[in-house]
Amino acid sequence: MQLQVSVLIANFTLSPDVVCYAPDFFEDNVIMFRSVKLFAALLKWPLRPLLKYKVVPEQPVTELNIDTSQPIFYICPTESGSDLAALKQVCKNLQLPDPTSDVDIDGVKHFRTLFLERPHTLVFKRGKTQALQQALALLDAHLKNPSLHAHIVPVSILWGRAPGKENSIKWLLGEAHAPNWLAKLLIVFISGRHSLVRFIPALSLQQMAAKFGADNDTARKLLRMSRFHFYRQRLAANGPKLVNRSQLFTALLAAPALKKAIAEEAKSKRISLEQARKNAHKLLLEIAADYRSSTLRVGDRILSWLWNRLYTGIKINNADVLRDLAQKGHEIVYVPCHRSHMDYLLLSYVIYQQGLVPPHIAAGINLNFWPAGTLFRRGGAFFIRRSFSGNKLYSAVFREYLCQLFIKGYSVKYYTEGGRSRTGRLLQPKTGMLAMTLQSMLRGIDRPVTIVPVYLGYEHVMEVNTYLSELQGSGKKKESVFGVIKAIRNLRDYGYGYVNFGEPLTLNDYLNQNVPDWKQAIDPIEVQKPHWLAGVVDDVSQNVMQRINHAAALNSINLIALALLATDKHTLTRQELEQQLDFYLQLQQQAPYHGQTTLPQASSSELIEHAISLDKVQQHKDQFGELISVTAESAILMSYYRNNILHLFILPSILANAILHQREMSWQGLLNIVRQLYPLLQQEMFLQLDDITAYCQQVLQHLVQKNIVQQQGELYFAPAQQSNSYFMLSLLADNAEHTLQRYAMVFQLILTQQAQSRADLEKQCHQLAQRLLQQHGITAPEYYDKQLFSTLINALRDNAYTQSDEQSRVQATDALVELNHTVDSLLRNDVLLSIHSIIPTSRS
Repeated sequence: MQLQVSVLIANFTLSPDVVCYAPDFFEDNVIMFRSVKLFAALLKWPLRPLLKYKVVPEQPVTELNIDTSQPIFYICPTESGSDLAALKQVCKNLQLPDPTSDVDIDGVKHFRTLFLERPHTLVFKRGKTQALQQALALLDAHLKNPSLHAHIVPVSILWGRAPGKENSIKWLLGEAHAPNWLAKLLIVFISGRHSLVRFIPALSLQQMAAKFGADNDTARKLLRMSRFHFYRQRLAANGPKLVNRSQLFTALLAAPALKKAIAEEAKSKRISLEQARKNAHKLLLEIAADYRSSTLRVGDRILSWLWNRLYTGIKINNADVLRDLAQKGHEIVYVPCHRSHMDYLLLSYVIYQQGLVPPHIAAGINLNFWPAGTLFRRGGAFFIRRSFSGNKLYSAVFREYLCQLFIKGYSVKYYTEGGRSRTGRLLQPKTGMLAMTLQSMLRGIDRPVTIVPVYLGYEHVMEVNTYLSELQGSGKKKESVFGVIKAIRNLRDYGYGYVNFGEPLTLNDYLNQNVPDWKQAIDPIEVQKPHWLAGVVDDVSQNVMQRINHAAALNSINLIALALLATDKHTLTRQELEQQLDFYLQLQQQAPYHGQTTLPQASSSELIEHAISLDKVQQHKDQFGELISVTAESAILMSYYRNNILHLFILPSILANAILHQREMSWQGLLNIVRQLYPLLQQEMFLQLDDITAYCQQVLQHLVQKNIVQQQGELYFAPAQQSNSYFMLSLLADNAEHTLQRYAMVFQLILTQQAQSRADLEKQCHQLAQRLLQQHGITAPEYYDKQLFSTLINALRDNAYTQSDEQSRVQATDALVELNHTVDSLLRNDVLLSIHSIIPTSRS
């Protein structure tokens, strides 16, 4: 008897007679309608222990702009009692209209919920719902009354997030989108506590009626749109059906491109084809993910616990862009910055919480250690070696596997920086994965491929203590299970984590604009490397990095680091620190670097209290007031967080430096300095401004309004030295000092030394940086980073400040002399004298 009741509860099929789309029909069936409402009320308690759901978006009324003052209707995919009861509970919690109620429109009562189809049956042929008649009646009501503005909100309820498997028995596993009562019973009991309720932006019935009329064709169009939405929702939330791993390997090994690579492997190594095939199979075992939805469910619970232990909260911005892309059927490629090993887990967790299937993740082979490697692989990770060079078979196997992921419709995530940033800045991109993504498009993917840049920010990076020692040459520690255990033992409150999704870049649109004939290179069998590929890859990679920086997150730690590290003793009074924080936040509000940059909502005082609670700063009180400081040991660690957002303030800092050191500057003089330095800063910090002139004008206007800078006509000058404004201006200017010092070192070496090879120049730059660190007590990890010097030397070459002689040695051009003079004019005398005094000594 209990089983029969459970079956009835799990799937009570609503009679079409309940639906009221005409006054007479409603009155004839009022008793039936009341029985449906009574039954929905009875479902409340039996479903309560079986139902646990995630609503996406979390606040649909505000995020989807649902106008609750107008009549609201719902449309659901399947006519199911369990779905209706669940929706009733969700709507109650969201303070939305009851889906089991009726709506009175001009004296005509309509059932509030429409169902597209009935569930499958075990024996009889399933009939049709009354959705077409309901839609027709609603459209007709709007045609008769143009002032009526009812909306219909598509809502899908996904019981569980399992994608299912190809060639599986759908009715038994509950994979059909309209399962019969037996399958639905199993689904509710097994997956009810992993449900996803997804709301889609409302459709305006008034607009549809006005544009298309109120005939059967328009009603069918409305239902077709809804069916298409629901299909895309299921695909976006669950992902494509999983392929048996052994079958996937068999298909990959039979692919023409891989068969060709296997034949070449056999020939080059003088082994049999069978042995070469076995080698390829071993590589697939090393690379391929073993994706399992059960791992995701368990991982979701563990990570929810972990984030509550680790972080005060996770702040997510611009996530609606993901849902929009998924709804439109795009192939999404996530490209985040890489700060910490936590990135792998955090981003996948956030994507899953947004109602989307987590991506397959390109993870470094160093993470393939027991037991983490197995868990990561089952969570969707596929492993990649640091280098493909000299191994053509590995390259072919990996490229074919990645291409199959795209063809099957799996979203993918990779870190184009190649490794974690040890300085807090974005690293120069490694373009191999991006090149393979474009090559996969040339295999003929039938969906738009869109890159989503992601800015990941933390108020504490758990590995930050090891980064400096690695930069100093201690070597990178190998990951192991013991390292994981040690990290777990040291868990504490790390403040807030930030996941900001940047502006998407659709590769199809980019290629259409920049390579109009790119589709001529499409070949569904062979991997293509057209002549334009390298240039496009370089340009796209730079564009993606710029978009990551656009989406930067300002927070208490990086803002306080920006202020305190600009002082000699890394100390400010609380009043001075609050004033400087307010100034930085107002600068980003009035002269924003980019519209996608996010700012904290807390006051400057609250930001300081938060930093104190995290033990990031020290608090000292005496009879004169309160001091906020960082110790000498933690200052270099704090510079990591400052570097996360330095690109947002670098140009204002350059302007402040020019005004401070020159005492008086014309508008044109300031603009010329910025234009001289911008190409180098752009390449190093991935800057992108549409109009440099307008941006500099906004910055200067704000500085003048805050009395930080004085203006007389076209001239700008610093305030009185003893004033508070001068002090605030000097703190802003200091943020560019380390960058300008590095530039001066490199310029001076190139100008004063004989022509030398690039390798020798980079070595000398690094040695000189170490000397300055010791001589002036500089605490900045970028002085240890050889890659930054390499990037600067590239930028000098690309902008014609240097050239190569017949022996490929670096030589200065006349333009570098002028640039060097500009940089020297922005530096402190003591640092400049040190650079000039050290370099002649280095010749001997």
